[in-house]
Parts: sequence; structure tokens; C-alpha cells
Amino acid sequence: MASPLDLDQLQTFAVIADCGSFTEAAKRVFKTQSAVSMQIKRLEERLGTSLLAREGRRVTVTHAGEALYHNARRMLQINADIVDLFSKEDLSGTIHIGIPDDYAVRVLPILLSSFQHSHPKIQIDVKCQPSEDLLDGVRSGKYDMIIFTQGTNQKFGELLRSEPMHWVVGKNSKAAELTPVPIACGNKDCCWRLAADDALNAANIDFRIAYTSSNATAITSAVHAGLAVGLLTESSLTPEMRILGPNDGMPDLPHADIAMLRASNAYGGIYNALAEHIKSSLETVIESSAA
Repeated sequence: MASPLDLDQLQTFAVIADCGSFTEAAKRVFKTQSAVSMQIKRLEERLGTSLLAREGRRVTVTHAGEALYHNARRMLQINADIVDLFSKEDLSGTIHIGIPDDYAVRVLPILLSSFQHSHPKIQIDVKCQPSEDLLDGVRSGKYDMIIFTQGTNQKFGELLRSEPMHWVVGKNSKAAELTPVPIACGNKDCCWRLAADDALNAANIDFRIAYTSSNATAITSAVHAGLAVGLLTESSLTPEMRILGPNDGMPDLPHADIAMLRASNAYGGIYNALAEHIKSSLETVIESSAA
């Protein structure tokens, strides 16, 4: 019977995969760089394969490392769940979380208010950024946890919610009748904007990007002012908006997948407490906010 893998080695490996650096990983797992290197050497010897490759200053995972990474995170989560099950520790500390402003205005304050009420000793440090910046932030160690939009090439993280995306205008706006149709949407690397471009081009609609912002509140303001047709998720809509669809000449859009991603060293204790609160409360908060 094969002996169990070393969880400490697995965590070190997963943290290196997160940040792409032995030096940065050593800081996060509170070990010397030589100790981290030794852990990886022993893990690779144990599995009989190379798990990491150096590309200049950056470290990347091999094909075998990619397969191990997802399973290692599952094992770290299960281990943290077991420890929490028997822990009598009073939860306290600080969690650094990043979130897109789509959820920051209407959803996050309600979520965090209820969490702080039940966990008064846990402090939450929140920063709002576009999803691409949030992903970079969790890799660089800026965040313990992020809520982000999964794009075509970002099918990782834990799916929290899939919600419709809509073309919207102000109730009295004539923006959709203009030629070319003025569109208000995210920046050029925004996955929602890319999806919108594809849908409009496939439908042979003459359009122009008239208003660009990574801030959903700014898009909402442009829509309310009648400047453009906006591209927003269902949870970002307001009563002053009118949804456009095929009957209005606008093409269907794919759903927006909202996911949560944690750093590999952010399992158990306070991190599990916040993650479980978000997962259990998000749908209810969004529905009540919309109502």
C-alpha cells in the first residue's frame, strides 16, 4: 500500500503554482527558500515526475503539475474542513478579499454586514477591481480570496452563480435606434465585452463602443443618461432600465459565470467561515436586493 502524500509538501507546491515564484511562496508558507526547494524535490521524487518548470524568473507548472494542482487544492480543502470540525478556536484575524464593483455596490455590503455580525473578531479588507486585475492580485499575494467573472479561458475557481447578461437602456432612451448603435461596456480585455462584440458581429449589427469603463456604476450612469445601450448582468439592473432583446433587434448574450478563488494558503479557519457564508447567502442577498 502506497504511503500518503505529505500535505505540507502539497501546500507548498500549490502556493508556488499560484504565485509562480519559489521566493514568494517561501514567504507565504513561512519557510526558507531552500526548505521550499527541498520539499518540491521530495514531492517530485515521490511521484516520479517533474511538476514545475522554470521559464526565466517565473516558475510554471508542467502537464503533470497541472493535474496535481487541482487535486492538491481539494486535499488541502478537505484537510482544513476536518481540522475545523474539531477546532474550538475562537475565529479572529484579517481577510483580504477582492471583488468586482458590480457586486460591491448592492450585494457586498449586505453580505459583509451579516458576516461581521456573526464573526465580530474577523476583519475584512475589501478592494474593488476588474476581474483580470483580481486574478493577478490573488496570484501575487494581494488577496486571500476573490470573487471574479469566469471568462472563456478562465474556467477555474468555484462557481457561485450563473446569471443572465442583458442589453439595457434607460426607460425613455432612444440609444438603441441610433446607427451605429452606441454601446457602453467594459474595457477591451473584459470577457463580457468580447462576448458582446461576437454577438453583435454575428448578428451583423452596426455598432460602436461609445462608453468604456471597468466600473459598473459608470456604465449604469451612462445608460440612465441615455448615452448608450449598456451591457450589464441581471444583478446590476435598476428599475430605471429597460431590457432589450431579439424583438428590439439586439442579439442574445451568454450567461455571466461568477466564481470564487482562494489562494492555496487560504483554507480553514477564518477563510472557510467567509467562503461558506458567501456561498450560502449570495443567492438570497441578490434576490432580496433585486426585489
